[in-house]
Amino acid sequence: MDATLPGWRGYEGKGFAMKFLLSLMLWAILLVLCWPLALLLLVLWPLLWLLSIPFRIVGAAMEAVVALIKAILFLPARLLGQRTE
Repeated sequence: MDATLPGWRGYEGKGFAMKFLLSLMLWAILLVLCWPLALLLLVLWPLLWLLSIPFRIVGAAMEAVVALIKAILFLPARLLGQRTE
């Protein structure tokens, strides 16, 4: 049985559902404790998400570079028949 949210394609697994519910619960607690801050967070969240896009792109590029270097370093062992994983 899969814990996906109905109608949300591309968001498979329990991880997304748990993060979403935890975020919603924390925001509701913040709304009760300090409603102006919660409403400000609700308004500014899309802007913060847009500002984080370049950092995500750089992170993905760095991950690709590290994977390429790993593949180059392990190439001799793979050619000789060694298993790397």
